[in-house]
Amino acid sequence: MTENSPRKVLITGGTGLVGTRLSEILIDSGYEVAILTRHPTKSSHYRSFRWDTQRGTIDEAAIPYADYIVNLAGASVSDGKWTDERKRDIMTSRLGGLALLHRELSKPKHHVKAFISASAIGVYGDAADTVLTEDSPPGLPTQDFLADVANQWELAAEPVAALGIRTVVPRIGIVLSTEGGALPQMARPMKLGAGAALGSGKQYMSWIHLDDLCRLIMAMMDDDAWRGTYNAVAPAPVTNARFTEVLAEVLHRPLILPKVPAFGLKLALGEMSDIVLASQRVSAQKVLAQGFEYEFPELRGALEALYAGE
Repeated sequence: MTENSPRKVLITGGTGLVGTRLSEILIDSGYEVAILTRHPTKSSHYRSFRWDTQRGTIDEAAIPYADYIVNLAGASVSDGKWTDERKRDIMTSRLGGLALLHRELSKPKHHVKAFISASAIGVYGDAADTVLTEDSPPGLPTQDFLADVANQWELAAEPVAALGIRTVVPRIGIVLSTEGGALPQMARPMKLGAGAALGSGKQYMSWIHLDDLCRLIMAMMDDDAWRGTYNAVAPAPVTNARFTEVLAEVLHRPLILPKVPAFGLKLALGEMSDIVLASQRVSAQKVLAQGFEYEFPELRGALEALYAGE
């Protein structure tokens, strides 16, 4: 790579919510982007390389292309009920991708400077109002599927770090975007006048605006000081009741209904209700100590930016 050539970023999970926006911001910032995908398409914006994590196959040109790898690959935890088959897919899609990347990064002739491998704040389990730092123990995997997934996801990234590649693991909170994720699902009933807090409403939600998450991932790529685990959340977690209130105010909708009871959610969603009923009050102090500045540190500002003009 010459001094003036653009830095090249290879993204797994590049067609998902975070990967799509990250690709846009990277290109706008002068990077070259390629994605690893099961279904390559021709795009004017970035290259795509084929891989298949189940079969353990990958385009031989993919890893040598990259200066940085951002690993976001994994089946969504919020698409459909958690049947045994779905849970298996959620787990194996993460672990298979990391095993394949480790195998390829073990080979010579690549120049990967940093490896950013996603995890999730679900690793902490349901922790009531305890303030959670990166040193907090993981949730009990025997009782909590999301904690088990995130814990295994992180363990599967450790062999890459053992190769001597600078590895950073952002534990991602609830990503706020109108393009996907939890927010449109929460806003939809509210726009119809049926908004309500979920469960007790006392459970903490640790969130981050999509653009702040993408900027944070870029900071992790660019600065050698970042290594190890970081909570990728905004500095101001709120209870579900407070989140619901602020969202209703930003959308100019009343909150009429009582809280949606936990048993009703469990009936409708099964184990997947853990996503909205678990409480995680996650600290952003370690990210702030690295000098990262949030564009959207407070919930109201983040939601107003997302719903401007509505």
